[in-house]
Amino acid sequence: MVDATLIAAPSSTKNKDGQRDPEMHQTRKGNQWHFGMKAHIGVDADPGLVHTVTTTAANAHDITQATALLHGEENIVFADSGYRGAHKREEVQAQHPDVNWQIAMMPGQRRDMDTSQPINALREQLEQVKASIRAKVEHQFRVLKCQSGHRKVRYRGLAKNTSQLLVMFALSNLWMVRKRILQGVQA
Repeated sequence: MVDATLIAAPSSTKNKDGQRDPEMHQTRKGNQWHFGMKAHIGVDADPGLVHTVTTTAANAHDITQATALLHGEENIVFADSGYRGAHKREEVQAQHPDVNWQIAMMPGQRRDMDTSQPINALREQLEQVKASIRAKVEHQFRVLKCQSGHRKVRYRGLAKNTSQLLVMFALSNLWMVRKRILQGVQA
């Protein structure tokens, strides 16, 4: 599974240089503008653990990191609608030609679908199954933002923040398997 989340950066210019962080950018999500960076992660479906982390400025599209988030042993990849068309990209076809991409339907299309028709009812059930599988990647973001409190960047520049995110996702993996680790210690 692959996904991305926005991490806010201070938009203030009240610093020594009088300017925003030049490596952070703004993007619009829904009708709201966000300034900062994106954390893109690849998660294994069975254990739900992060195996790949990349970062970009917030204005980078999710699909640009699709190839970097795959480790090469995937048969099927679940992603949200931000990855539509990933299977058509040259770099994906060159490095991962046999991967089956299961991309979520656009929310507007799903909302407008008439589920009283049998084919649309089946499509809705399929989308629910995809969403339930993709939920594991959202758990990692919850641990990062809620358990660890990492809702905003701590440093200027992508390099330092990427290093911190690597450590945070490693700790997030430990948090996700804490019960299994404790069972092994008690045994």
